[in-house]
Amino acid sequence: MPKVLISDKMDPRAAQIFRERGVEVDEITGKTKEELIAIIGDYDGLAIRSATKVTKDVIAAAKNLKVIGRAGIGVDNVDIPAASAAGIVVMNTPFGNSITTAEHAIALMFALARQLPEADASTQAGKWEKNRFMGVELTNKVLGLIGAGNIGSIVADRAIGLRMKVVAYDPFLTPERAIELGVEKVSLDDLLARADFITLHTPLTDSTRNILSAENLAKTKKGVRIVNCARGGLIDEEALKAGLDSKHIAGAALDVFVKEPAEASPLFGTPNFISTPHLGASTTEAQVNVAIQVAEQMADFLMTGGVTNALNMPSLSAEEAPKIKPYMALAERLGSLVGQLAHDNLTKIAIEVEGAAADLNIKPITGAVLAGLMRVYSDTVNMVNAPFLAKERGLDVREVRHDREGDYHTLIRVSVQTSQGERSVAGTLFSNSSPRLVEIFGIKVEADLAGRMLYIVNEDAPGFIGRLGTTLGEAGINIGTFHLGRRDAGGEAVLLLSVDQPVDAALPKIKSLPGVKTVRALDFA
Repeated sequence: MPKVLISDKMDPRAAQIFRERGVEVDEITGKTKEELIAIIGDYDGLAIRSATKVTKDVIAAAKNLKVIGRAGIGVDNVDIPAASAAGIVVMNTPFGNSITTAEHAIALMFALARQLPEADASTQAGKWEKNRFMGVELTNKVLGLIGAGNIGSIVADRAIGLRMKVVAYDPFLTPERAIELGVEKVSLDDLLARADFITLHTPLTDSTRNILSAENLAKTKKGVRIVNCARGGLIDEEALKAGLDSKHIAGAALDVFVKEPAEASPLFGTPNFISTPHLGASTTEAQVNVAIQVAEQMADFLMTGGVTNALNMPSLSAEEAPKIKPYMALAERLGSLVGQLAHDNLTKIAIEVEGAAADLNIKPITGAVLAGLMRVYSDTVNMVNAPFLAKERGLDVREVRHDREGDYHTLIRVSVQTSQGERSVAGTLFSNSSPRLVEIFGIKVEADLAGRMLYIVNEDAPGFIGRLGTTLGEAGINIGTFHLGRRDAGGEAVLLLSVDQPVDAALPKIKSLPGVKTVRALDFA
């Protein structure tokens, strides 16, 4: 009989579900790292919340451990690479607290609109400052959603019920899905210019970090009110304070901060600023939901091999895995490349396989492409839930098999439909194991996709490579590999460079080089 340890306080229904499904369970909470290491070897599964730290040392001692289940979204307390290396599946419950988080965002909107915290403090201090607290109605105001996924769509539904007009910025939001939600799909600049209230519902990634920067906050409508219950780091906190001090921003409410616990912040004490200590998931119902879900998922895995919401494992049979895993690695990198280069207004994606790849189960390949594509925007996406997330957002996914013989013995092509037209990348396997890019946006170029990279589109002209090398050298950036492709001599060329250091600081100088059309830092970590 499989045996599970629940090491953090969890709703008792979790243990009940394990026992009902035929899994032995122990509830032992509050253990130190050393105490956990001493007992973890006896268990097949470990169910945790945020208190237990599953480090390399814990994993090394967990000789029988097969699955770690996190009741909640964040898995910062789990060493996922170490777990993967040990063959341990890591699961979370990314949708168990969606309603709770959405309701918290709505609550903070009301609190901002009516200055409730300040009015409460004033009244309890014996004052009766009725004229001081003049609020605004939510009815007929424009709500701007940055992110219209699971939580964002719930906020939209509640806001529409309050008779608000909802506009949304989300690269994955299709026109059809926008109509279904009852929102208007807009650009980020349009949202900033029109919104009376802005709420954020996106994970923290390279593309969303400081999405409300000083520059973008300056584009907002005067008197805007801003709510963030998603991730710290989406808003430049110094710039937000400046906007509040200048009265350009009428109010802001943060449940999340760049540094947590937020024991100090430049925003604390600022008029019209509300803060809560990361309470988005803190309701009785949400805690029950995630406890039930993690128990169900772990029990299914231990008893039947079923995999749900795994962060480090695709849905694969034991027979398929050795043959298809190299293809999945290639597919994920192609999806990541598309996501990093052509992420605006994606509406359709096609995954095409030919040659040897056409004889394989295409579903894991599709899942890997979608995971790579959407990992640019979501820190909870994986090969299991990526197809679900794509469907939820209205992304039209097509799978195509070709019997034809091409230039390569096996090929995967990923094509996306963007506002600029179709963009596609293609890759193959060398020696049936090594992923290799062979085409990018119609230009033949062979390159490994790994680590830090620099993507440049430029006019093919003498001297450019020398100028680029000098610029990178002056910035202290070492080039690892160099790959060049072009349509025609003197026409448009594509450069893919692997680099040993971050290139963000050097991007402005590279962009200013004569003939450069596009520059993008890539990361395939």
